[in-house]
Amino acid sequence: MLRKLANQPLLITICMIFMSFSAQAKEVKQSFNGLTVNANVVLAEGKTLADEVVLLTHGTTTHNGRETYRSIQKLLADNGISSVAPNLSLDVNNRHGEIDCNIDQTHQHDDAMLEIGFWLDWLKSQGAKSVTLMGHSRGGNQTAWYSVEHDSDMIKNVVLIAPQTWSKQAEYADYEKKYHQELAPLFDKASALVKAGKGDTKMENINFIYCKDTNVSAEAFVSYYRDDNRMDTPTLLKKAVKPTLVIIGSADTVVADLAKKMENVHNDNVSTYVVEDSDHFFLDLFSEDLVENAVNFIRQ
Repeated sequence: MLRKLANQPLLITICMIFMSFSAQAKEVKQSFNGLTVNANVVLAEGKTLADEVVLLTHGTTTHNGRETYRSIQKLLADNGISSVAPNLSLDVNNRHGEIDCNIDQTHQHDDAMLEIGFWLDWLKSQGAKSVTLMGHSRGGNQTAWYSVEHDSDMIKNVVLIAPQTWSKQAEYADYEKKYHQELAPLFDKASALVKAGKGDTKMENINFIYCKDTNVSAEAFVSYYRDDNRMDTPTLLKKAVKPTLVIIGSADTVVADLAKKMENVHNDNVSTYVVEDSDHFFLDLFSEDLVENAVNFIRQ
């Protein structure tokens, strides 16, 4: 169950900066559930948010300043499309940069859907009428999840860049390979705490996603490691209701099974495009190929 959004006024603080191309960039800050959240807004030359706009969600515990996302926003602007790239809060006030593993981890996979909805509402308040949802890696899964379960007239279409795939067997095997420790006993402990109404209990010195020996709440641990087929993007896309483009890197070893799994998605709303030789992050010329095809899809 998604947690209810706090009903707070949208008070905006904008810090203006200028980038080295013919577009205007600004950081937008908003109040959300008792936290300050921020997003990088890049306006294409001569455009406003009432024109074509993309809402871009980053991957697992990273941030909107990574080269992949900066490049996508720049190239979209070069093609006349504005974009908004939030930093998911991960329960951290005004978060920038990679997640800090030295603090308690209380964020949940599902939180991103709340924040996608929040930024869509903000875009609506800025005059946006038609938005393309775009997400990368885990953010691609969260974007697909939102588009399937929270569809609205504002969502024009969806672009998923190397979106997350998932299976319980693969997740458990990857955890043991990465941390030389079985996941099942930890998950069972966390699940028991959640079922007992003690989901906020901190489990100490736990290996969690990309953090080693951190402290994590039981409900956060369960959220990321539970057996839920919605964590697998191709499975979600069997129910896609908006035109959806899945972009695949042929040399991607992070979601190496994505192309194969997409073969089982028989939905007229869903199409795929393969960027040959690209890994998971679509850097340099690969980002140009990615954005060129995304723009063609958005404008078709």
